[in-house]
Amino acid sequence: MKKIIGIAALLAVVCVAQAQEYKINKSSGRLELRIGRVTVEGYGGSEIIFTRRDGDKKDDERAKGLKELSGYGIEDNTGLGINIEEKGTTFVVRQLKKMNSPEIRIMVPKGVIVAYAFESQYGGDVVFRNIESEIEFSSQYNSLEMINVTGPATVKTIYGHVEATFDQNVKGPLSIVSVYGYADVALPVTVKANLRLSTSYGEIYAASDFKIEMDRSGTDDSRVTGKINGGGMNIDIGSSYGKVYLRKK
Repeated sequence: MKKIIGIAALLAVVCVAQAQEYKINKSSGRLELRIGRVTVEGYGGSEIIFTRRDGDKKDDERAKGLKELSGYGIEDNTGLGINIEEKGTTFVVRQLKKMNSPEIRIMVPKGVIVAYAFESQYGGDVVFRNIESEIEFSSQYNSLEMINVTGPATVKTIYGHVEATFDQNVKGPLSIVSVYGYADVALPVTVKANLRLSTSYGEIYAASDFKIEMDRSGTDDSRVTGKINGGGMNIDIGSSYGKVYLRKK
């Protein structure tokens, strides 16, 4: 049975409206994001903390005593212009409208898996920083920047680009794909990987620091396959219409 987080869930959730902050006492499980503009940062705490970064939500004097509704069948139950719904060990975060999405910052404990999916052209840039758990990302119009993350990571965006810098403790598999934008990935040179770089209409660039053992048996000049440091985790970086960059961290 679906459970909507509300005031009654005092043991699980603390809402501090005055500071435009919303907290969930949760250090594991899964966080699914359906919002257009968000920065997600990992930290060593035990709560998921939501903050609105584009200023307080303005009060409408005429709306006092009324609830804001959405055609999606959800309401703002956080005071931040978003809806949070609990489904077992998963929390689903949605914005109320396609347009005018609030800019949200989320602090996430290290044990929480972060999944992002958004398909509106009214989205914006998304940032994941210091995330040490699994990342899933699927978008049509959002660009993604990942800073100091470890993986595993599965990323696909259609009309955005991807920039990613992985930590020394990188964990695979990694799949980073941008259809119409570029994919720019920085990895430690010590990584052990089975590597595949691909683009249909762009170019592929890699730092000479990576001693890639090329597989020369292929016949497709739009794909580079090989091993780094003898092989290991699977790393796939691709763009159909953009360029691919592999950099040394």
